[in-house]
Amino acid sequence: MFDRLRKRFGEVWHPPVPPPPSGRQRNLFEAAATYVAACAEDDYDRSAEAARWVSPEALCFGVNELACRAVIALAREQDETPQHVARSLLGLPRS
Repeated sequence: MFDRLRKRFGEVWHPPVPPPPSGRQRNLFEAAATYVAACAEDDYDRSAEAARWVSPEALCFGVNELACRAVIALAREQDETPQHVARSLLGLPRS
């Protein structure tokens, strides 16, 4: 019962991702951005949809690239090293 409610209300809060314009295929960065955002929002259906847009290897590369860019941006913003930011995001002690 809760799964049906979650799915129904999830569509209200997280509408399905629209198809790409004019039949264009999605690229690995679109897939990675949608996949990571959906995972952060606990939206299993949307993350599963994004995972089907590209091969698993391409998705892995895109997620890795997104993670690297995010850590670099946060490190610059916080005036910290990427190593410190990455460990902090994962809840690891400062080394």
